[in-house]
This record gives sequence, C-alpha cells and structure tokens, in this order.
Amino acid sequence: MQKDPKKIDIQELKKTYKIEESLHKLDEDLIGLSSVKKRIQEITAILFMDKVRQDFGLSKYYPGLHMSFTGSPGTGKSTVASRMAELLQNLGYLTRGHLIVASRDDLVAQFVGQTAPKTKDVLEKSMGGVLLIDEAYYLYKPNNEKDYGGEAIEMLLQVMENKRSDLVLIFAGYSEPMKTFYRSNPGLSSRVAHHIDFPDYSREELLTIATKLFQERQYKLSFYAEEVFIKYLDLRCQLPLFANARSIKNIVNRACFRLASRVMGETGVFTYKSLTNITPYDLILSTLFLKGLETFPMTKIGYKNDMRILFQILEYRKIGYTKKTLRYFTEFPLYIWKNYSK
Repeated sequence: MQKDPKKIDIQELKKTYKIEESLHKLDEDLIGLSSVKKRIQEITAILFMDKVRQDFGLSKYYPGLHMSFTGSPGTGKSTVASRMAELLQNLGYLTRGHLIVASRDDLVAQFVGQTAPKTKDVLEKSMGGVLLIDEAYYLYKPNNEKDYGGEAIEMLLQVMENKRSDLVLIFAGYSEPMKTFYRSNPGLSSRVAHHIDFPDYSREELLTIATKLFQERQYKLSFYAEEVFIKYLDLRCQLPLFANARSIKNIVNRACFRLASRVMGETGVFTYKSLTNITPYDLILSTLFLKGLETFPMTKIGYKNDMRILFQILEYRKIGYTKKTLRYFTEFPLYIWKNYSK
C-alpha cells in the first residue's frame, strides 16, 4: 500500500480560512434559523473540501454559488448574505467579500437605452462580492410590453455564467412569487444552485431578539414589561406588513423613545434605573393597544421567610378587601386584553 505523501492539519486549515470564526459570527448575529444555518454550514463544507482537494493536487471543481433566499421580510436574509460574502472571501472565491443590496429600481429604467447602463453600474460595484437582489420577481413583468426588466435579466444571466468566479448573485423575496419568477426564467433557475427558505420567527425567538436589542442599547424590560411586550408581539403579528426582526427593531426603538419622553416629563433627577428600565407604560402608549386593553390592579406580595415572590391578581369587582389589607403591598397595573379581533 502506498503511503500518503502529504498530510494537512484540518484545524489549522480552518483557522487559515477563518471558517469557525465566520460561522460563529453567523450564529451570534441570528437567533434561531437552525435550518438556514445548517444549509450554510453544508455549503461551507463543500467549499472547504474543494480547497483541501486542491492542496492535494486533485482536480479543481468550482461549485455553483448563486443562491435564492425565500421568506418574509426581516428573517435575516441580508445578514446571511453578508456572512456568506465574508466566508467566500476567506475561502478565496471572492476578492473583496462585500455585499451590495439592489432592487428593481436600481437596475431597470423607464426609458429605452437606460436599463443597460444602470444594471452595468450595479454589477461593476458588486464585482468581487455578493449582489443581493431584493424582491427579484419585480424584475419580470410579462404583461407589460414597454417594461425593460427582461433586459436587466439578460445581463444578469450573462454575468452569472461568465463572471461566476468573482461575483455571487442572490435572488431574494417571498416564496410563492419567487417560484413563479423561476418558472418564467428557466435559464435563471438553472444557474441558481442553492435555494434556501427562511422561516418566520416564533414568539419566543422574537422575544429573544428584542431582549438582545435592549441589552445592546443598555436597556432592560422591567417588572411586568416582558408580559406586556409578549402581548404586544401577539397583536403586532396579526397586522399586515409585520416584518419579523425588522419590526422588532422598530418596536424596541419606539419603546426607548417613549422612555426618554416619560423620564423627561416626570422627573427632575436622573437615576441609573430611570435611564435603563423599560416599563409597561413605555409599551402600552402604542396605538396598537387602544383597541383591546382593560386595566386591573395587580399587587406584588413578598414573603419574608424565604426569597420567593408571589404575584397575585386582585380584581376590585370580584375580591372585597380594605385598604388596610394592602398597606404593605405595592400596587402595579395588570393589563388584560379583550379579543383583539372584535
């Protein structure tokens, strides 16, 4: 048996290509999305293996890198595209590793002769990196004879084939319209090697994202605020145009704005707590709550014999008690929601 003349330390090679570092960043940047992360790890593995095979003198196989990201807004498509660009640069498949995000308006013009220069400009800026085309299905309008989206698509097809060694295209958008888009463009579909679906975030994942965003800004959800925030999520998710993590970011920003406004109006002395604690009041001021909110008093009852704290709901209409009964208790508002759909 012939002895293997060459051995390569896998761990050292991973360090060289910064594989673990890039995947760790992806895991830190995104909450959940385990199926997406698994696909990225699989793609990384085949690319890494291709590099190792080249080091052993085996034939070079250039795998298709163009991708399709489907899913609702705010599910991390741009973040994954950015991390993918970084991975591909570290592995030597891209020279610059930057991300350019474009839409139909960046590529397609309204008049004859203007689409080609616009598309060419975007492609030149993207060379050496990743070009993410958001809502890509808007490029194709078959019922409009005066539409120039087809011209942009033809240019993209040429670049996908001829410049694939230094440009990766990612087409992104809602799942169903993207299926129609690919069916109408067989040449485009055949050049897209990886189709990755981005699921919507669960309630628990959205809460984790919100908590992380608050912490990054050095805020925190105070007593009862988390319960109110969860209900806010339940209501917000029912409305049109909910954009997952993107909407959560907006919610967090507005809560911080309301805290600032409340503190400025209520106190003449700033404390650490007043500057960092998001209270229920900073959430219920949203117009979202006006359609289905009732308030009842809630009391916090502390036990001195141990460190446990019991929260008990006391509704005036059902429980008769005197003010003396509550002299040691601190009252907090409890927010009870009616059926939001009514």
